[in-house]
Amino acid sequence: MILVSACLAGVPCRYDGRAKTVPELRAAVERGEAVAVCPEMAGGLNTPRRPAEIVGGAGADVLAGRARVLDDAGEDVTAEFVAGAHHALEVVRRHGVDTAVLHDRSPSCGSESIYDGEFRGHTVPGEGVTAALLREQGVQVRPPAGH
Repeated sequence: MILVSACLAGVPCRYDGRAKTVPELRAAVERGEAVAVCPEMAGGLNTPRRPAEIVGGAGADVLAGRARVLDDAGEDVTAEFVAGAHHALEVVRRHGVDTAVLHDRSPSCGSESIYDGEFRGHTVPGEGVTAALLREQGVQVRPPAGH
């Protein structure tokens, strides 16, 4: 069993109300081989929602209280991102997941890169809040193949 970002499985849950469907991952969920989670929605955010970025670090810094997640209007949504990460961890434990395929560049799911916190469209190496928490717990986190 693997965990996948719900947007990759075809759920229109991204901040802009769209999906980023990867057909193979959608099929894996449909076959019961994967479970889809949107940490941002699980943490209490609506879809669509304002874009958000990690300011002052990366996912592990948010979890440690050294950085925050802000939306582009300056609203602090850190608590929602942390709550969503913990929800994803509960799903991992419940389903015996050892691998997570997460949408890169997301402040939740970014597995290799995230936006730089300046809302300029620039990315930096780093991981989102959920990716960081799952890695801390021994889950292999990666972006979808070819993305």
